[in-house]
Amino acid sequence: ASFVPMFFVATAFYYLNRADQDCGTTFSWVTRAMGPYLGWIGGWAICVTGILVVGSLADVAARYTYLFFGLDGLAGSKLAITLFAVLIIAATTALCVIGTEISARIQDVMIIAQIGALLLFAVVALYRVYGGTAPEGSLIPELSWFSPFAVDTPSALIAGLLIGVFIYWGWESSVNLTEETSNSETAPGLAAVASTVILLVTYLSVAAAVVGFGGVGTAEKFADDDAILSTLATGVLGSPWDKLIVLAVLTSALASTQTTILPASRTVLSMARAGAMPAALGATHPRFLTPHVSTIVVGALATVWYVPLNFLSENFLFDTLSALSLMIAFYYALTGFACAIYYRHELFKSVKNFLFIGLAPVLGALLLAYLFFRSIVDLADPGASYTGGSF
Repeated sequence: ASFVPMFFVATAFYYLNRADQDCGTTFSWVTRAMGPYLGWIGGWAICVTGILVVGSLADVAARYTYLFFGLDGLAGSKLAITLFAVLIIAATTALCVIGTEISARIQDVMIIAQIGALLLFAVVALYRVYGGTAPEGSLIPELSWFSPFAVDTPSALIAGLLIGVFIYWGWESSVNLTEETSNSETAPGLAAVASTVILLVTYLSVAAAVVGFGGVGTAEKFADDDAILSTLATGVLGSPWDKLIVLAVLTSALASTQTTILPASRTVLSMARAGAMPAALGATHPRFLTPHVSTIVVGALATVWYVPLNFLSENFLFDTLSALSLMIAFYYALTGFACAIYYRHELFKSVKNFLFIGLAPVLGALLLAYLFFRSIVDLADPGASYTGGSF
């Protein structure tokens, strides 16, 4: 259900990038189509989401690095994880400054490691489920698992959709690098659309494998504990092959840390060049030709946000992460509407134009806008928040 608006908005990114290859994406496009105020707030949302989530991604990467090397004591220490996470933020920030090409090469390796290991896990787990060799409590997947209409309450569905929006988020990173990409008019947009489909296949196959092999009881037992994958991997693949899944989570967290810094820094660069942020943030490195100032600022702010909150209030940190979906839905919806408005004179020139430049982006934007406003209503009740707490 979350994939549908993502895919529709990805078509907006594809067509808007064809018209304007600007690394500011939503900021630049919404400014052109709907004015500077909405453009600025859209760009601000991209920057803030990046800053708020980088620390938590690095946190997962740090924990799984310890687990991969069998350092379970350090994996259970908040201080050890936080210190290593800060080092990861610093290293990925430096990598983003040094250059896009080396970043892309490293991403290639990490992508293959992630998807290969996760699909191996899903195939073996489902093979054992259907073959009857899975442990007691396992379930054969049913079509109803994939139906949003099978969810009992609207609030639960909305909460699930918000989580879905958050986990899909990030497919547009390629478009933020459009000015640094070959075939910049089409390649970044195609990459964004393809990414949403790859994510759909990966998420559904792994989710079905986890619930099918481990059963509902295992899912409930682990709740939001990301150790569920590393634990189930031992039962599915056995040792030492279970380390492949630990490596997959580790590399995906590392990759996500890096690819979250990139869009935020490029959006800041675009906004600074347009006079919507201080001009100093628009500086590029004379040797590496990357926006080094904005990249370092994003990495530094992410660290300043993550470290104190991780020690002061994990609940606040978790609620912030779930609330990110509001900002994501907001700027994705703006982009969908901007596409139809920008191309308004082209919409009725062909059926293809009407479907992919008008109807799909607007439908995606309407779905996300509804999710945005409905979530605000639901989250007005503190009990509906991620941790159920309030100040």
